[in-house]
Amino acid sequence: MKSTRVSTATTDWSPGSPIYGQGAVYEGRELVQLKILSDRRTRGGGMAYVVKFAPPQGKTIKIVAVARSDEHVFNLEGGYGTRTGRPLRFPGDYTLNPKGQPHSAFISAETTSLVVYAGEPDEIRSIEVVDTMPPSETS
Repeated sequence: MKSTRVSTATTDWSPGSPIYGQGAVYEGRELVQLKILSDRRTRGGGMAYVVKFAPPQGKTIKIVAVARSDEHVFNLEGGYGTRTGRPLRFPGDYTLNPKGQPHSAFISAETTSLVVYAGEPDEIRSIEVVDTMPPSETS
């Protein structure tokens, strides 16, 4: 098998809603965009992509998912946080969600990550746009 090489600088962004579902579209705008780097699922492999989340101003993207295969996430820019927008994950942080692991994310700032799946991508249970809550409302 030959090596796969992709220039992320010249690869176009594509809509994320085919993987993340219609909740990834808010007021007609795609909030999730992808640069597919590889997709070897038809040959028993996994897939890899760069994902960019762009929440609307004053809003948070809330995702609930279950890993259908080992999921490796490396934050490139921005990061995941709390419902108040407080950052919890930063550029350079890494997460492994093993197969079967339920997990969630709150994304309040534009965030770009490298995501690599050993097989199938996550089962997205829900994705929605919610108001970012002031810290006093979450105590």
